Amino acid sequence: MNSTGSEDLLGNSSDTSLGNVERVLVPILDVLILLLGVSGHTLVIVILCGRRRSGMGARSPQSSMTGTGTDALLLALSAADLLLLSMLPFHTAAVAMQQWPFGDFMCRLTGFLGSACSSASAFTLALLAVSRYLTVVRPARAFSLLSPCRVSIAAALLWVLACCLATPQLVFRSVGTPRRTPDGLACFAFQTHKDQLIYGLFHFLVAFLLPLHAGRAPQVERYQSRVTQTSAMLVLAFTLCWLPSYGLTLALLADKSSGATGASPRNGPFTVFARFMATSSTVMNPILYVLMSQKFRKDLLRLFKRGGQRANVSVTMAAA
Repeated sequence: MNSTGSEDLLGNSSDTSLGNVERVLVPILDVLILLLGVSGHTLVIVILCGRRRSGMGARSPQSSMTGTGTDALLLALSAADLLLLSMLPFHTAAVAMQQWPFGDFMCRLTGFLGSACSSASAFTLALLAVSRYLTVVRPARAFSLLSPCRVSIAAALLWVLACCLATPQLVFRSVGTPRRTPDGLACFAFQTHKDQLIYGLFHFLVAFLLPLHAGRAPQVERYQSRVTQTSAMLVLAFTLCWLPSYGLTLALLADKSSGATGASPRNGPFTVFARFMATSSTVMNPILYVLMSQKFRKDLLRLFKRGGQRANVSVTMAAA
């Protein structure tokens, strides 16, 4: 699910024992991530939509405006993660079957969405960190800049940029047979090493290094309020989750290897680890919200209490 093809790190090798372990281990991990990710982000979306409807926690018009703008960015993050999770079963099946069985269109679509979602998440995290810095350090300026409408437009423009960056995945991906070990069809990112090198380096700089560097600017780290700590932790978690995958991708590019999805593993246990870390990024945000945001914990507790009360009422009415 790497934007340049973390799934492309499943290349060609004769290590049958590792391949057998991967075919069992990866689906188990993916099912766990899928369950945690979908349930976690569903709760996040329910809570954030509830805030927007009721205006909870708004002590002043200024805090209401900036809070709603932040919630729009958190909604965008959850939407990106859920869309990325929707592509996970295709990659899981390809790993389990050790080939790509879904045809050329899905090869292109999964590569495009994987790239767009990971890029949009990085861009949105950078914007979130800057917005929280302005809210804490320059609240008057934040009030004038971070209206819900402006933040929503900015988030949409970031998605447009992410989709443009992902377009080569849609155009150049293809299904073929690995050259080294023709053990089944594979979903290739790029057929030539030069094209993959150019795109991989460009994507690494634009969709990972630059936005996440902006997201951890010294100004944000200097003001250690709770809101800036949370945004800094979101950026840090995203960076740590994707760093092994990007590092392995760059290592493969330097090794002049053309990666593909749907063949046997090439780089040993680290490939499985890098893939697991990348997919784990989709479940980190809800966990960090619970751990670091007291307001989110209160909203979550309120949601569970409301659900419990509704269940009790239903049981009472059924008994009557």
